Formats: sequence, structure tokens, C-alpha cells
Amino acid sequence: MQMDEAYHFSLIRRALDEIDASDAPMSLDDLAAKMQMSPAHFQRVFSRWVGVSPKRYQQYLQLGHAKDLLRDRFSVLDTAHATGLSGGGRLHDMFVRWEAMSPGVYAAKGEGLTIYQGWFDGPFGEMLAMGTDKGLCGLAFTSECGRDTALADMQSRWPRADFVQNEPLLKPWIDGAVGGKETSLVLIGAPMQIKVWEALLQIPSGHVTTYSEIASAIGAPRAQRAVGTAVGRNPVSWLIPCHRALRKSGALGGYHWGLPVKRAMLAWEGARADAG
Repeated sequence: MQMDEAYHFSLIRRALDEIDASDAPMSLDDLAAKMQMSPAHFQRVFSRWVGVSPKRYQQYLQLGHAKDLLRDRFSVLDTAHATGLSGGGRLHDMFVRWEAMSPGVYAAKGEGLTIYQGWFDGPFGEMLAMGTDKGLCGLAFTSECGRDTALADMQSRWPRADFVQNEPLLKPWIDGAVGGKETSLVLIGAPMQIKVWEALLQIPSGHVTTYSEIASAIGAPRAQRAVGTAVGRNPVSWLIPCHRALRKSGALGGYHWGLPVKRAMLAWEGARADAG
């Protein structure tokens, strides 16, 4: 399953490059030829990954898709307390159980903490996963930046922690996340960062919100810049859906692991939401 997902994303990533390089939407025959596949095979593999045809998917990848999402699927967020964030139960599009480490762990930069790490395939390419014995605390994507950069970036967040390679420990949580089943998260950050990440967990799959909406949701409407920083420092990408935060203008804004990955995530979720 995971190998199929990674292969499909690798294919989609190449297709994205071809679509972006084209001045107009590409036909199925043209895209299949670029991928050196028969139209029928390409259509089958493509539709299995995203749930819709290449023609329909291209509509989700257009630059105006983010503006359409803001118009049609804008999520109004209440404050974290008012919406009943409890650290358990069904949040956004999958079962996520989470707990926050004490501020002291963050302030100590992970000193005395063992963090396990491993490499996995997923729906958006290769992932670097990190976790404690209680759940995942980090998730990075390497398709744009490469393994070395992703590893150095994630380890720098908790520089005094002990890092141990242990894929078997992490695999059940990754399998749960990729399969849309229950998984566990451990949030390690400053108090305000954790509030922002809590708010992100309230955005349903296929929907988006804005940085200003998140700022209001955590009771700090004037702290949009700080919110943007906290969104960018989200250590558990995709599962804490920072890719669903957009600018008011409908611009995608930044994405720590590369804008092509953010576009693919939004298109993938939007297509599946409509197909469902």
C-alpha cells in the first residue's frame, strides 16, 4: 500500500511539472505520452491515487483553486476552548489522539527526551517520521528538499534530544495516518504554537481557512504574523494540516516542504471531498 502511494505520488509529481510547463490544460493522451505510458494505464494509476480523472484534477491544480476554496469551503474557527478541543476523538479527517508536552520540555530543547525516527513512503512521497513512545511528534516530506535537509531541519527543533532509528515503533502510527485510521500525536512546542496547531486540527479535509481566522480563533486577532510563524513551524505536516491555511487574498502563502507539495495536498483533498 505504502509503496503504491509513493509510486503514485512520484508519477503525479512528474505530471505536475508537465502541467505547470504547459500554457493550457493537457489532454489525457498528451500527459500519458509525457509519462511514457498508455492513456488507459495512466488514467487508471492516476485515478487510483487521486480519485478523479487527470482532466478534473487539473482544475484543482489551477491557481484559482485556492480562491474557490476560500469562497466555497471556508472554515470559520471558534476559539479552541469553545469548540471543545479535548485531545482525543475525531479531529479533521482522521482519528487523531494528541497530547502536548509540558512547556519545560520545549524550553529544554528536548534534553532527556528520546525521539525515534524513520523513513516511510506516503501519499505525497517519502516521509521522515519522528516520535516518542507516546506518538508522532514530527513528519517531514523530502520530495522537494531531500533527505539530508529534512533530517537536519527536524532534528534542529529539539537539538538536545537523543535520536534513535526505529521504524518498527513508528510504523503503526504511520499506517494509521496513511490509512485514515487512528493515530497518536505528541505536540512539542511553545504554548502559543500549540494553540495554533490545535486550531489547525479543526479544519476539515477539503476545506481551508486564513491566518487571520486562526489568530482570532486562539484569542489573539492582532497576532497574525506570530500565527504565520507558528503555522510554518508545525512539526507534524499534513496530520496537523498547515497546508489548509491560506492568505485572505487566496494566495497559497508559503509551505515549509515546498509549494508543489502544498498544491498537491489541497488538490488531492479537494478532489476526494468532491468524489465522496
